[in-house]
Amino acid sequence: MPPRNQPDLHSAISQVIDAALAEDIGPGDVTSSSVIPADLSFAGVMAAREPMVVAGLPFAAEVFHRVVPKASFTMEAVDGEYVLAGTVLARMAGPARGLLTAERTALNLLQHLSGIATLTRRYVDAIAGTGAVLLDTRKTIPGLRQAAKYATRMGGARNHRMGLYDGVLIKDNHIAVCGSVAEAVRRAKTAATGNIEVECDTLEQVSEAVLAGADIILLDNMPPDMLRRAVGIIGGRARTEASGGVTFETIRSIAESGVDFISVGRLTQSAPAVDIGLDWEDAE
Repeated sequence: MPPRNQPDLHSAISQVIDAALAEDIGPGDVTSSSVIPADLSFAGVMAAREPMVVAGLPFAAEVFHRVVPKASFTMEAVDGEYVLAGTVLARMAGPARGLLTAERTALNLLQHLSGIATLTRRYVDAIAGTGAVLLDTRKTIPGLRQAAKYATRMGGARNHRMGLYDGVLIKDNHIAVCGSVAEAVRRAKTAATGNIEVECDTLEQVSEAVLAGADIILLDNMPPDMLRRAVGIIGGRARTEASGGVTFETIRSIAESGVDFISVGRLTQSAPAVDIGLDWEDAE
């Protein structure tokens, strides 16, 4: 279920970089300008300090180029690649002041996105061979959604909707306001909104959603045995998505229930940053 109206990734990342640099540098890097001679050149090596899936190298490169356009940045790895500890990810060289000023912002972005990609790959590997597809969610840090969802793609997941604008997902409160699953689906169909997904908490709601003509049924917080029963009730008349409380320990049994998709909020909500170092060497 790819997003229908995905915003331009480069534009979104540029906005993130603008905000991050403004936040970190403010009126200027007082430390570097005080202790680093203006004409001094440095070379740096960015390396993984633990196994990881890389995501965000082009964005880190843009950070350095934004602060010090004359610097060189050579990527030694590619986004989506699994690397071991000690792997050189990139090399850079140029004016020392600018490179030191850009260092933290570039690392913050690269470590966060690579952390998301690394956790995502673990979940993807856990359901390999089941036929289920891993999805991310809208549980992202405000302002970083495009970057985070890019990272889940690098980890092997597929993006769920990017925002409220590109897909209908009727949730429990929508149903409560409308009065029933059937009425909520009817209103969505009347509005000609296209693909309609409905969140169901019970098997009764599942039956109602199928009869109402939902395209996708989100099976919320159901254990594997209940998921299997729901899949049987649906009988191929709609696609199925399991969601809610999915952990690394439970995802395999959930996938084996026969659902088409599994969405995991923790991919973007609580993935730990990976450890990436930037070691400096005299360029002369």
